[in-house]
Parts: sequence; structure tokens; C-alpha cells
Amino acid sequence: MRIGELADRAGTTPRALRYYEARGLLPARRDESGHRAYDEDDLRLLREIRRLQDIGFELEETRPFVECLRSGHAQGTDCAASLAVYRRKLTEIDALIARLGAVREEIAARLDGTTPTAPRCGRTPGKD
Repeated sequence: MRIGELADRAGTTPRALRYYEARGLLPARRDESGHRAYDEDDLRLLREIRRLQDIGFELEETRPFVECLRSGHAQGTDCAASLAVYRRKLTEIDALIARLGAVREEIAARLDGTTPTAPRCGRTPGKD
């Protein structure tokens, strides 16, 4: 299939596919006319990339999953390198959750310490 069809089937753009190709995530095959040529395996790679990006992975973080599929595995998670990325991502997410929890507690504490008659920032009481 050509680049436009692959982009349509994967819900992305030809420009994104060219970018993935430049980054080495999609193969750079050409047909006898010089047009980019893709197959169902490429669609599968692209769907894996898109699925991972949809849940917050950076493009480069998808590489181990793509390489796992390219090496013939049924799932992008069948390889140790992919599982390592998942573990690292969970650690990052846990750290973000902890940080957000701390920020939430700080904001809640500040709200608990305010009074309804406190002036708004930048305003002089009685000058509204």
C-alpha cells in the first residue's frame, strides 16, 4: 500500500509517516516506481506506535516495542527491552502522582488557611 492509504488506515498523516521513517521506526521501502511501499506488518508497527503515544509515551520510547515486532514477535511486549520501558514508565508515573499529591496537599492547606474576607491579590480592600 502507498503512504496515503497507510496513513488513512492508521489514523495519522503521511507527514507523520515520513517522520517515523526518518527516525528509523518505519521501513523505507520503495516500489518499482519509486513510491513508498508499505504492508500489513507496517500497519501493525504504526498501530503500536500510535497506541503507545496515545497513552503518553514519547516517540523514542516506542522503539523497543517496534523492534520487538520487527524481530518477529507476536506482541510488542514480548521482549525484555519493551518490559523495561514499561517499568521505567510506571516509575515515572508514580513519581508524578506523588508530586501532584504533594502539590494538591499544599494547595488544600493554603485554602484551609484563607478566610472568606481576605482580599484578592493585587487589590486593595474596599476598592472593588
